Amino acid sequence: MASRLRLFTKRFFIYLNCLVVFLFLLSCLTPLLHPQQWWWVSMMGLSFPVLLLLVVGFFFGWLLLLKFKLLFISLLALILGYKSIAVFIGFNAPVSFTTQKQTGAIRVVSWNVARFIELARNNNAGSNIRKKMLALLKEQKADILCLQEFHTSENPGFYNNIRAIREELGFSYHYFPYDKDGDRNYYSSVIFSRFPIVDSALLRYPRPSQPEVLVQADIQVNNDTIRVFTTHLQSQRFDKLDYARMQKIKSREDSLVYHSIPIVAKLKRGIVIRSIQADIIGEVRSNSPYPVLFTGDLNDVPNSYTYFKVRGELRDAFLEKGYGLGRTFRGLSPTLRIDYIFSDSRFSVAQFKREKKNYSDHYMLVADLQLNNP
Repeated sequence: MASRLRLFTKRFFIYLNCLVVFLFLLSCLTPLLHPQQWWWVSMMGLSFPVLLLLVVGFFFGWLLLLKFKLLFISLLALILGYKSIAVFIGFNAPVSFTTQKQTGAIRVVSWNVARFIELARNNNAGSNIRKKMLALLKEQKADILCLQEFHTSENPGFYNNIRAIREELGFSYHYFPYDKDGDRNYYSSVIFSRFPIVDSALLRYPRPSQPEVLVQADIQVNNDTIRVFTTHLQSQRFDKLDYARMQKIKSREDSLVYHSIPIVAKLKRGIVIRSIQADIIGEVRSNSPYPVLFTGDLNDVPNSYTYFKVRGELRDAFLEKGYGLGRTFRGLSPTLRIDYIFSDSRFSVAQFKREKKNYSDHYMLVADLQLNNP
């Protein structure tokens, strides 16, 4: 009887290992399959961190049991999934960020500032956080500043953040595309620069995406010109009701199916729209005659179609100099790295850091880049 139980247990874990490996490899296919046709595979990619942990767990489990033949099931999966693993984890040793820039370095900051928390002029808690955010930006001594979910206003009752950054942080140049409206409150992404902006452009994403754009600025750095992009891609648009549904799913309250359906629908919509935006970015980026620097909130994880399409052959500053999981969004999950600084091969990444201050719901990214001579 005991031998039958051992045999059953062994077979159960072998089959379970095979199932986990199958799902893991399926999640690794996400970058290769267009979400417009394969959205359900893209959703599998969201479970990549859990599946990776399970595959590694099985590997060490078989190793401890000295079942060397069985551990090859997980080892093979890890080898086949190396491309997704390589963009998910930063394998560099932790190094302190040096405030003093190297000669010739261009310091780039990218941050989703969540409209600086407070829009109207007052002395409440939100306005105090806004002051701290501006002070943190000033501390970085950035040369190029790319901000997403940016807000500014020409209404005297609201904050003019364009003026504040130009005057308090000393940026001489900026490009902020926006549409005039009646209340004179404007929202978009913005590029500030200490170097001259010699040309600029914006590209509107097709509906039904949110009213965001791809912002582009050609910046003259000494005798060179670089092309800087920043953007904010389609979010999931989760509201308070959706977060309440997620909590009920976690605590297994009520019907899991009932609460999951609207969440899945929003996930699908966001994934599909971002893939369309990513296709547009990939084409525009590849046509640049200048060295490219891309920053933004992609609202998508590294092992996604969006990430691979937008990044292309560009270097990921976090993977070059960062370590660990590199979480950039404070909500939902500790594995959400959705904000990025990319640069092409004509740049080298000197150093990189995340500013883990809980001001916005995103962390600030800072990178020092060196433009190499051709």
